[in-house]
Amino acid sequence: KRIFVEKRGIFDVESPKIFDEVKAVVPSVKAVKVYNVYDIFGLNDGDFGKVVNSTFVDPVTDILHTENPATGVHFAMEFLPGQYDQRADSAQQCIALLTENEKSKVRSGKLIEFEGVSETDLAKIKDLLINKVESQEKDLSVLDIPAEEQPSKVIVHENFINFNDAELENFYNNHGFALGLDDLKFIQEYFKTEQRNPTETELKVLDTYWSDHCRHTTFETELSDIQFEGKFKHTLETIFNDYIEKRKFLGRELKPISLMDLATVCGRYFHKTGKLENLVVSDEINACTIQIEAEYDGKKEPWYLLFKNETHNHPTEIEPFGGASTCLGGAIRDPLSGRSFVFQAMRLTGAADVLESVDKTLPGKLPQKTITKQAANGYSSYGNQIGLATTMVSEIYDEGYKAKRMEVGFVTGAVPVDWVRREKPEAGDSIIILGGATGRDGVGGASGSSKEQDETSIHTMSSEVQKGNAVEERKIQRLFRKPEVTKMIKKSNDFGAGGVSVAIGEIADSLEVNLDVLPLKYEGLNGTELAISESQERMAVVVDPQDKEQFIKYCEAENIVAVEVAKVTDSGRMQMFWKGDKIVDLSREFLNTNGCSKNQEVKITHLEEVKAENQSFTEEKFLEILADKNVASQKGLLEMFDSSVGGTTVA
Repeated sequence: KRIFVEKRGIFDVESPKIFDEVKAVVPSVKAVKVYNVYDIFGLNDGDFGKVVNSTFVDPVTDILHTENPATGVHFAMEFLPGQYDQRADSAQQCIALLTENEKSKVRSGKLIEFEGVSETDLAKIKDLLINKVESQEKDLSVLDIPAEEQPSKVIVHENFINFNDAELENFYNNHGFALGLDDLKFIQEYFKTEQRNPTETELKVLDTYWSDHCRHTTFETELSDIQFEGKFKHTLETIFNDYIEKRKFLGRELKPISLMDLATVCGRYFHKTGKLENLVVSDEINACTIQIEAEYDGKKEPWYLLFKNETHNHPTEIEPFGGASTCLGGAIRDPLSGRSFVFQAMRLTGAADVLESVDKTLPGKLPQKTITKQAANGYSSYGNQIGLATTMVSEIYDEGYKAKRMEVGFVTGAVPVDWVRREKPEAGDSIIILGGATGRDGVGGASGSSKEQDETSIHTMSSEVQKGNAVEERKIQRLFRKPEVTKMIKKSNDFGAGGVSVAIGEIADSLEVNLDVLPLKYEGLNGTELAISESQERMAVVVDPQDKEQFIKYCEAENIVAVEVAKVTDSGRMQMFWKGDKIVDLSREFLNTNGCSKNQEVKITHLEEVKAENQSFTEEKFLEILADKNVASQKGLLEMFDSSVGGTTVA
């Protein structure tokens, strides 16, 4: 069946919004009408009658159409195959609850009808409204479930270890790696010692593991021949010499000088000298943690306070709604994996001129207005669904952000100290994956965000942006509010960048992973995709073997899918199996090298002093300042976010 759902007059808030966007591109448009489209499969007439007015249509606010209601110029759009569709997923869950039919399928889309628009104008409107990274035009003449793909075989790159330098460089250029050619040469040497050629999965896992996103290659680059010039030469040299002395005091003089070392040396120094005694140091480094004394129910007790910020500049640039929503979801999952309850968020963003006309958009990029609006929708949607107060929302406007948007989320979480158990995994321990199913959204996100981009990148990255599922992550939040659950967890890791390969790959030095048991959003994923697909709402935990069944029962009570996906071993290797084949078998010692070390010579100068403009106060100057987008009220943006804590509005 296919149905079209129209919102009645005063309840139709989407059509006017689309009208305003289209008006900026096609001034002749007179009216816009948006319909939700649902394709429903595997449901008989009786069951359809049970669910139609409780799942798809509210008779008070909606009008149901069983035929295409559009008579004028129109088009329909839908998510690309493999992109997570929360509306369709929610509908399927409702159908299962109401009818016990768990095999029905739903696909959703939008039908948009226009008045005062020509067929020629329609092409411009499609370019504006269809983000090709995640969506496509929907063919309303077809009503079929897309055929399920058969997973492709995981190939072995034959003759890889015998490539000469020219052949290796050609291979490197043809496979779009995020790691460097020197890293690939290093990998070739490793496989020569193993006397075998790598699988495609092994190269993808290494590309992910050693990406800038996961291993901070840029910040870990060794800085050499550091020189200071210009007006502040003496001041900078004094500061740098103080840094060198602190390195000696910490016993780090043999470590490379890097941006990471510069950024963390003060924290290390304060911790060693007793000025940062409450910093919690452990093998779990998912979120910065300090120990505090909190008053709870009238008594004081020790708690952990966890902090995390997340940047999603690249994903938000190419798919604003999904990129911004998973910026928040990604920030939440780090302290959440530390077993804490995340209670507060902030959001700081940077955009260029959101009022510029669409025809001034840079080639290969989305309009600034589209990025900004959809990103705000995505972040607020995720936060409002998961029930998180966003108590600071601020956007900075500067032309520099036209080249690359800034999307930053920050969260805080807390948990009683005695709820958290942190122990080193031992051979025989079970590794359980819990939460959302695996799909193609998020495949290659870590390596993709670590590559240099060009104007064609937006057309080739549909799979790299994760699709957040706030409802699923909220279930995990609820699960981790039970001390009987958290006290079973020896170690935990979130499923951020790198998916299974990093989330489980980092959790223990030696392990065997069975990719066949991973819950899937749909069939057709091969072993490589299963190994590197990322998502916000999955967690990997290590438990004692005797606790495995009870832990899974606790998950099921919260309607969370949980399966044992790996076991801790003592082999010193990370091994992954798929359909009976060992598709990854890598030495932990080799993995931990993080590839070839990088080196950069540094010369620090200063910019010429900018002459101050006449700052005398005039009425004209005052009005000019008020008109600046960085001074103007951002009330409309703030009101999109739930900003209340304990019933008190703070934003």
